[in-house]
Amino acid sequence: MKLIVAIVRPEKVNEVLEALFQAEVRGLTLSRVQGHGGEQEAVQTYRGTTVKMELHEKVRLEIGVSEPFVRPTVEAILKAARTGEVGDGKIFVLPVEKVYRIRTGEEDEAAVTPVQ
Repeated sequence: MKLIVAIVRPEKVNEVLEALFQAEVRGLTLSRVQGHGGEQEAVQTYRGTTVKMELHEKVRLEIGVSEPFVRPTVEAILKAARTGEVGDGKIFVLPVEKVYRIRTGEEDEAAVTPVQ
């Protein structure tokens, strides 16, 4: 099992969600976040400290998948989120030790499989 964490542009979220639906990836968590990556730097004051960065609005998707869904999930996000410009985002694929579905107590792959 893997946890896929993707940081994408807010204006690409609907396209990413549609691509994930087409790839039959159903369960995810979506958060609005701010961050700084490879974009041009600017000097600003953040919490009373002068720093060289500009925080940009992004959307963070977290998707727990079983091994066979890793590649289709990553490919769907890459295709839908890419503009070719700096700031398109990143995708991280992280190992997961254990997963439990709270409602049923199912574990591991059964816990990340969509409910029928």
